Amino acid sequence: MNKILVPTDASESARRALITALDFAQKFNAQVELLFVMHQPIVYNSCLDMFIISPDQIEQEGKFALDTAMAGINTGGITVIRKILSGKPDRVILKEIEDERIDMVVMGKCGYGAITDCLLGSVSQRVLYGAKCSVLIVK
Repeated sequence: MNKILVPTDASESARRALITALDFAQKFNAQVELLFVMHQPIVYNSCLDMFIISPDQIEQEGKFALDTAMAGINTGGITVIRKILSGKPDRVILKEIEDERIDMVVMGKCGYGAITDCLLGSVSQRVLYGAKCSVLIVK
């Protein structure tokens, strides 16, 4: 095992997943990729003008989420690569698994958007069923 992907939204569930991934990385001498995916909705105002979140806003939100996810966590010398991408989270995560040849995904069962998802967040569920590598869902 060389690469462990940890998608994060900086929720408590995602922070527990990061801690778990760091434990695995320590045991297998692997690196961890901490990934924040900013969903980029297109918003229309009443005049039908289209607004898209700017790359600067995505970078700012992503940096905040990654900093929050890492706050107070000792990496124990493990290499943690931080990435910020935009798009539909489950699709971006699945593409990242393929592109980066990820060996394992460790993610929280639900994040901030899980109010409508009772047992398993929709992103984590789609990643669980779509990934071609092992996926560990952390409660």
